[in-house]
Amino acid sequence: MPLFSKSHRNPAEIVKNLKDNMVILEKQDKKTDKASEEVSKSLQAMKEILCGTNDKEPPTEVVAQLAQELYNSGLLVTLIADLQLIDFEGKKDVTQIFNNILRRQIGTRSPTVEYISAHPHILFMLLKGYEAPQIALRCGIMLRECIRHEPLAKIVLFSDQFRDFFKYVELSTFDIASDAFATFKIFEDYEKLLLSENYVTKRQSLKLLGELILDRHNFAIMTKYISRPENLKLMMNLLRDKSPNIQFEAFHVFKVFVASPHKTQPIVEILLKNQPKLIEFLSSFQKERTDDEQFTDEKNYLIKQIRDLKKTAP
Repeated sequence: MPLFSKSHRNPAEIVKNLKDNMVILEKQDKKTDKASEEVSKSLQAMKEILCGTNDKEPPTEVVAQLAQELYNSGLLVTLIADLQLIDFEGKKDVTQIFNNILRRQIGTRSPTVEYISAHPHILFMLLKGYEAPQIALRCGIMLRECIRHEPLAKIVLFSDQFRDFFKYVELSTFDIASDAFATFKIFEDYEKLLLSENYVTKRQSLKLLGELILDRHNFAIMTKYISRPENLKLMMNLLRDKSPNIQFEAFHVFKVFVASPHKTQPIVEILLKNQPKLIEFLSSFQKERTDDEQFTDEKNYLIKQIRDLKKTAP
């Protein structure tokens, strides 16, 4: 039995038709209305292939063919680049198609994750989508789905564009700022990245983590992060890293745990358990930084805070 009836085009035809009509949409001339209708039809046909119809699962080989056509044609990039030209329902379809194909797996492989890793500008187009109100929320949905995959999260996290989140969470449009913050919060889990043996990755992630939790706009993230005992233990280990630069970046995160006036009991217990060792360690920690008065003052302050810690009455 053939995979496609006469009334259903195959993936190659759907992708070609959609790409041709996206080119017409880009021109914004008298043929735009007709092209917009064709784009909607093609997106619907694509969605049917990926999601199935009438409770029937889509044939695996057809989905694979569609995915390959999307990669080879560059249409995935076009749909995001020109998302603002597509009508409201079409934008919703693009989001559903994108997220569906992103979740697709072949054994342990995620082909679309691999494709986006090789074409990282897709991630930055989605991030920049927060600057366009008509597509911001749709881009946010797709970006969140992307950064749930660690290889894609790393690309964003270690890019210059990552700092744009600080701008987006302060946008005057509340729903867009809230959406940007929801995306930003996915980056709370830094432990795996911080444990990387790669020097550059470890230092960059520590530096970013320090910036994040010291920024007053991220109070909720900071509070959650410094409440976890495993995060404190990680920073204490990184204070002893063989690299002085990594030690220094870890210090700026460690100091937030110690300086917080609202330490959780598990955090207090770890500091008390290691109280004499921490005081001795910090007293001789990076003594060569004699010209850095702020660092010396902060270090002395932490030593005093740790020394003054008392066990709470049972």
